[in-house]
Formats: sequence, C-alpha cells, structure tokens
Amino acid sequence: MKNKILLFILASSIYIILFLVIYLLHIHFIGIDVILYASLLDSLIALIFFLITFFYSGYFKIYNYFETFTISCILLLLGYSFSITVPTVIDRSLSFYYLEKIRQHDGAIKKSSMREIFTGDFVDEYKVVEMRLTEQLSSGTIFVKGDCVVLTRRGYLVTSFSDFFRRNLLANKRLILDEYSDQLTDPLRDSKSNPSYLCEESFYE
Repeated sequence: MKNKILLFILASSIYIILFLVIYLLHIHFIGIDVILYASLLDSLIALIFFLITFFYSGYFKIYNYFETFTISCILLLLGYSFSITVPTVIDRSLSFYYLEKIRQHDGAIKKSSMREIFTGDFVDEYKVVEMRLTEQLSSGTIFVKGDCVVLTRRGYLVTSFSDFFRRNLLANKRLILDEYSDQLTDPLRDSKSNPSYLCEESFYE
C-alpha cells in the first residue's frame, strides 16, 4: 500500500511536469485560438504521454486496471483544474485587471474612476470584444455574416442553460458593494432591446 501511494505521488509529479512542458511549448511556439481549449488539450496530450510511460514502465505494474483508470481521471482533473483556475482566470479576469491597474497607478486609484476604467481601458487593452468573438466563433455558438453576429442553434442551447442556471441556481442574496441583491440572477431584468442593435436581415424563420 505504501509503495502504491509513493508511486502515485511520483506519477502525479511526472504528469504535472509533462503538462507544464507541453503547455509552455504550446503557448510559445504554436498559435492558440482559445486559451482554455488549448490548455485542456495540453492536459490531454500530457496524459497520453504519461500513460505510454505508465504502461511500458515496470514500476507501475502493481496497479490494477481500476486503479490505473482512477489515477488517469485524477491526473486529468489536475490538468483541468489548472486550466480553469490559472491561465483562463488570469487571461479574462476583470478582478485581476483592476488590481494590475491599481498597481500601475502607484497602488491607489479613485473609486469613482472604476467604471470608466472598465468601459474604456479594460475593453480596449484586453481586446475584450475581439477576444470574446474569437472564443464564441471557435466554440460554434455564433457566426458572423456581414455586420451581424448571429447566434447558432448551439448558442441558443448554451444561453438557455445559462439563463436557467442563473435564475435558479445562483445566489439570491449577492453582496454588491454594501447591499445584498438578486440582481445578478437576472441582469437583463430591466434591460430593453435596443433597435439600433438589430440586424435588418432575418436569419431564422
């Protein structure tokens, strides 16, 4: 049993090193469409390389097939956790951006300037519009035709799920500055369609 635990620690270390090497090579030398998808792919490639080593190395023969499957799932979850919580969060997090912006201004900025920083600097400096369009195009939830961004059937399914989850499974009492509110369970509640946003062409019957 002790040997199995020690080998699991060794296996985890080997996988993490493989994953980080593949991830670093990927981000530095290969074009990436969406950082999350790229990192998840790297975690899968690292697992494949690890399993090849796993099966052809005599050190891991003490594990049965179920244990091998369980270890593989754990390692894949490690890669998934890293992909979600590190590069993806840092890449798109408004919270990290605000902290970096405060640091840029000698560690202090006016509270009243926060909204302007988001609507101006953040959108431009982080290429928010361009990157979100790129992500959704890669995900197949939208397509672009002329000057119109059109939701696909997959996009409708995704938004139906997100709307259901937001309304039913998000906190009804969420702290927003100094007040608890359910506003974020239905952020479009008081929002009206803007006619100037609409496309002249109809894409669905």
